[in-house]
Amino acid sequence: MFDEVSPRYDLINDVLTVGNDRLWRIATTRAVAPRKGMRILDLAAGTGTSSAAFAAQGAHVTAADFSEGMLAEGRKRHADNDLIDFVWADGTDLPFADDSFDAATISYGLRNINDPKKAIAEMARVVKPGGRVVIAEFSTPPSAIVRGPYSFYGRHVLPRIAGAINREAAGAYKYLNESIEAWPDQEELARWMRDAGLERVAYRNLTFGIVALHRGFVPRKAAQAAMPAEAAKPAEAAKPAEAAKPAEAAKTPAAPEHGTAKHAATKGAVAEVSAAKKPAAKKPAAKKPAASSTGQKKPAAAQSAGQKKPAAAKPAAPKSGEAK
Repeated sequence: MFDEVSPRYDLINDVLTVGNDRLWRIATTRAVAPRKGMRILDLAAGTGTSSAAFAAQGAHVTAADFSEGMLAEGRKRHADNDLIDFVWADGTDLPFADDSFDAATISYGLRNINDPKKAIAEMARVVKPGGRVVIAEFSTPPSAIVRGPYSFYGRHVLPRIAGAINREAAGAYKYLNESIEAWPDQEELARWMRDAGLERVAYRNLTFGIVALHRGFVPRKAAQAAMPAEAAKPAEAAKPAEAAKPAEAAKTPAAPEHGTAKHAATKGAVAEVSAAKKPAAKKPAAKKPAASSTGQKKPAAAQSAGQKKPAAAKPAAPKSGEAK
C-alpha cells in the first residue's frame, strides 16, 4: 500500500493537512532537539522528509522503514545528503544494538505497526540512557466541537481528495481514517510509553488535538546506577578498612595506657601497702623464737622472769639500737 503512494506521499499529506504538516514537523524537530554529532533513529521515516530536518542541524540520521518503495524514494531525494542512511527495519524487531542512538522518533507511523507497544519498547531499547523518544501521531481532539467536523472530514473528504491526486491513494487514505478513529487517546499513548520504561512522559496537542506530540526519556539509572554502585563498593570497602585500622590502632595504644595507668596506680597502691606491711612483716620474723614456742604465755613469763634478773639489762641495748 505505501509502496504505491510513495511518489506523491508528501504532496498528498501537504494538501490533506492544509499545510499543517509542516508546522507539526517543526514542533517535532524541536522536541527531538537534534544537534551536531547526535545519532537519531527516524522510524517509519518514509521518504525522509523529517530525517532531512534533523540532518539540517548536523545530526546523523538512520531513516528506517518497512516499505521498500518509501526507502527507494527517500534515497533518490536525499542522495547527496551524507548524514542520512536509509535502512529497512521492522519496528517490532529493530536491527540495532542497545543504546545505539541519542534519540528515536516516529511520525504518523506508529498506527501502522502491528504491535505499537512493542515498537515503543524497541525504540526505548535502542536509545541511550538519558536519551529521548518522541512520537508525533494523529489523535483525538478533546473538544467535541472540533471532533465532529474532523471525523466527517476524515471519513468522507480525505479519501476523495487523496484519490483525486493519486488513484491508488484512495484506499490507503480510507485506511488512514479508520486507523485514526481506532487509535487510543493521548493519555492511553502516554501510558504505553510509561509501560515501556520511559520516564517524564508528557504530551501536547497540536492544531486542537488533531495531532498529539508525546515525549519520554530513557531512565539514566537503568544503565548508569549500576556503575556507581560497583565503583562505590571498593571505595566503601576500603574506607571502613582504612578507617578501622587507625581506630583500632588508636584504641589499642589507648587501652594499654589507660590500663597501665590503672595497673600502675594499683601496683603503686599495692607497693605502698606492701611496703607499709613489709616492716610489720619483719617484726613477726624477729619474734620467731616466740613463734616457735608452743604458747604465747611462755615468752611473757620469760620476760617477766627476765626482768627480775640482773642480766635482763642487756636486752636494753637492742632497744636503744632500735631507737637509733
